[in-house]
Amino acid sequence: QVQLVESGGGLVQVGDSLRLSCAASSRLFITYTMGWFRQAPGKEREFVAAISGASDSTYYADSVKGRFTISRDNAKITVSLVMNTLKLEDTATYYCAAVRHQPSWPDTIAAMSRSQYWGQGTQVTVSL
Repeated sequence: QVQLVESGGGLVQVGDSLRLSCAASSRLFITYTMGWFRQAPGKEREFVAAISGASDSTYYADSVKGRFTISRDNAKITVSLVMNTLKLEDTATYYCAAVRHQPSWPDTIAAMSRSQYWGQGTQVTVSL
């Protein structure tokens, strides 16, 4: 079992930065690939970023590549998402998820979207 709790959301302006954190409960944290998804009102949930257990590989959605950075601290059992140069379209509820890594990143993201391990979400609102 993995319990996940996100924090760090808030109201920011276009161009600002924000750091989201996800605290996990599992002692097997390092065996899980961790990721962030987001869901805007009226839209489907979409993948944002993911990081492997040993932090040796990351994967990003094209929409955030170069602006967002995912990292993890296995000692503190946390995963973070630093979001820079925020845009209006980044407004969404952001969710943390965990899954065992699959043979490829696309397979891993697909598995993560079906994972039973999700946080409750944290709201990010970007305004003008």
